[in-house]
Amino acid sequence: MAKKIAVITDSNSGITQSQAKECGLYVLPMPFMIDDETFYEDITLTQDAFYERLAGGADVITSQPSPDSILQLWDEVLKEYDEIVHIPMSSGLSGSCQSALMLSEDYDGRVQVVNNQRISVTQRQSAMDALALAKNGMDAAAIRQFLEDDKFNSSIYIMLDTLYYLKKGGRITPAAAALGTILRLKPVLQIQGDKLDAFAKARTVSQGKSIMINAIRGDMEKRFGGAAADNIWLQVAYTYDLAAAEQLKKEVMEVFPGFDVHMDPLSLSVACHIGPGALAVACCKKIGAI
Repeated sequence: MAKKIAVITDSNSGITQSQAKECGLYVLPMPFMIDDETFYEDITLTQDAFYERLAGGADVITSQPSPDSILQLWDEVLKEYDEIVHIPMSSGLSGSCQSALMLSEDYDGRVQVVNNQRISVTQRQSAMDALALAKNGMDAAAIRQFLEDDKFNSSIYIMLDTLYYLKKGGRITPAAAALGTILRLKPVLQIQGDKLDAFAKARTVSQGKSIMINAIRGDMEKRFGGAAADNIWLQVAYTYDLAAAEQLKKEVMEVFPGFDVHMDPLSLSVACHIGPGALAVACCKKIGAI
């Protein structure tokens, strides 16, 4: 008889607690320190409350789930399931993957931690893929191997509205931020694998959108075997500004007709580094196409 496999991810995936229940998976909430008070994404901290505090100049520090919170969840889930596939955010952007790997050593292979170096909408897709693979009878170790082999079959491009939060987090120099602000530049960043890197600079929002859409098209054609709806999942993500995101989604659907485009807010762990008003376009190769 096939083993009963549970899928766990964290709230960086953009999957809310209610969506997790609907899908049949578990989401570990990411903790935040805001002015020395601890909050948990989607449990004691909503998107709106987060941006309100951010706009008010609050000191926001991202944290990682405590070992206790991870172990409690695993132990609870293992009462009902034979094995767990645990998918944390990219190891290059947080220490939570390394912590989970160490904790899993005491579980005799029943907990398989996936280091597939994804975040936000691409991490969400990994969780959905894990559910599909489990349904097809794959055990946890095989799912982990599959997702780790698949990790670079995804791409995210993010256009920022402001350089303030990158400067605040020490990710760019104050001089570079000041120059970018004077020139009204909209930096486009790229997440591929475990790094957040500069990709391009746009003068306008529409130029930034074109840069992202063209970069995604290039990745589909050069890296993922072609821009076909049966081959690629397309995603749009954003921080705070839903109307701007819906407009971007419409433009993406016009460029890629026939594609199903999924849209989610970017997780708060990403948002606190890049601020409100960011827009992102992402894609993943469909697992049936690998």
